[in-house]
Amino acid sequence: MASSNYDGILLGMGNPLLDISAVVDEDFLTKYDVKLNNAILAEEKHLPMYDEMSSKFNVEYIAGGATQNSIKVAQWMLQIPGATSYMGSIGKDKYGEAMKKDATAAGVNVHYYEDESAPTGTCGVCVVGGERSLIANLSAANCYKVEHLKKPENWALVEKAKFYYIAGFFLTVSPESIQLVSEHAAANNKVFTMNLSAPFICEFFKDAQEKFLPYMDFVFGNETEARTFSKVHGWETEDVEQIAIKISQLPKATGTYKRTTVITQGADPVVVAEDGKVTKYPVILLPKEKLVDTNGAGDAFVGGFMSQLVKEKSIEECVKAGCYASNVVIQRSGCTYPEKPDFN
Repeated sequence: MASSNYDGILLGMGNPLLDISAVVDEDFLTKYDVKLNNAILAEEKHLPMYDEMSSKFNVEYIAGGATQNSIKVAQWMLQIPGATSYMGSIGKDKYGEAMKKDATAAGVNVHYYEDESAPTGTCGVCVVGGERSLIANLSAANCYKVEHLKKPENWALVEKAKFYYIAGFFLTVSPESIQLVSEHAAANNKVFTMNLSAPFICEFFKDAQEKFLPYMDFVFGNETEARTFSKVHGWETEDVEQIAIKISQLPKATGTYKRTTVITQGADPVVVAEDGKVTKYPVILLPKEKLVDTNGAGDAFVGGFMSQLVKEKSIEECVKAGCYASNVVIQRSGCTYPEKPDFN
């Protein structure tokens, strides 16, 4: 396929956040009541955390936000300028400007909604022993309006794309936008994908998640999210393979594509369920001393996977690319990567 055919082929929508990342200690986790390998929305009690992190620990500021990470990684893997687009809401401030610069430098065509009243969203990334805990203060990211999506210059990105990826986190912000995009995908035989994203999404945004499940051609998630999904739906199984099959067999809005469930399990094999059966793919094992942090590992997996999906490669190739990308990212701080991928 000529590179011009990839123009805007993949569109992401989500919460653009600036990661405030630091290696912290157990006391800090306890003080703010946060658990490793989890992602939550900041409450009142978490707000002093960001300042305390920057005064107490060695903090890095890294452009983040789950969907934006995945789209940037897909763009990096594809190495075709403008193959990906992204929408979300930022504030009119220096963090927002930095994010725009970062995403544009990554080759992503970003169309941000710029909110006048709220600052750009941030995400506290607390790292202990290479594992991460995410505490998101959405702020401006929470202000995305469906009116922005409907503007001709933005809706054009939806029209142009053939694949869509939206993390579950966006369910808390703009279900109206997700509805427009998922319905467009279904009506035009395009591929719509989402992520379970976090236990709290499966628990507290179950209705919104269920509403869009019929539109999802691919469902991504990790083992913790899959088990939470199972519990919330009363399936009474902790078996990730069984859960993946059950998710893949939930009703679909159209019969164009069968649903595929893709569940990552850290260092354990990736579980892929389609057609009522499971295939497991081993990940690239990394010696513990090479692990920097797992922040962005799942996002990078999706980005790598999507980079091959848009090329209509086999599921096996997609998973290999996902494993390659996450292996790169966990050896670095945040969802970052070298200049060029070394994947074939």
